[in-house]
Amino acid sequence: MGELILIRHGETAWTLTGQHTSHTDLPLTEHGEAQARAVAPLLAGRRIGLTLVSPAARARRTAELAGLTAPHVRPDLSEWDYGAYEGVTTPEIQRDRPDWNLWTDGVAAGPAAHPGESAEQVGERADRVLAEAVGALESDGDVALVAHSHFLRVLTARYLGLPASAGSLFLLGTGAVSRLGTEHGRPVITAWNTTLPQGVPVSVG
Repeated sequence: MGELILIRHGETAWTLTGQHTSHTDLPLTEHGEAQARAVAPLLAGRRIGLTLVSPAARARRTAELAGLTAPHVRPDLSEWDYGAYEGVTTPEIQRDRPDWNLWTDGVAAGPAAHPGESAEQVGERADRVLAEAVGALESDGDVALVAHSHFLRVLTARYLGLPASAGSLFLLGTGAVSRLGTEHGRPVITAWNTTLPQGVPVSVG
């Protein structure tokens, strides 16, 4: 049986500033594109039968530069809807809510198109993605999921049978690759937050 390969998109301008980014469709920075290309060697030798990707341009571009072909866009892979906190940093939020924590406190309500989500609501989307992805593992080799930090952290928690809020335990950097598999039939993390060491040449051909 194959593994779920989780790929966080490369760096964007808001990654650098720490602004919460869900529906704002930012491109990768130059460094973010280099991070995406550096994913390809980490996938060498894997038989990926299915790639599912977030609709966001930063995720789709990461999949392309990583050499993942024929990706299937899934809206359920979108990042956590931050509601009124879109584009706002954690220190800015904590000026008014000093003890605020995304995982336990959620977000302030946003406009009708982006009202915000709780951890549990993101978990419901993750469960739908997992139902499709785990089903495909049985016959198609590995399944790659190209998406976003908070969403993939929630998905990992749900895969392990934990509440969505337990995603707070799993730090995930830009351009990082992680793997979820099984041991003796039980779900486990087989690799986490892996990136290519700096200075290792990456083919751009």
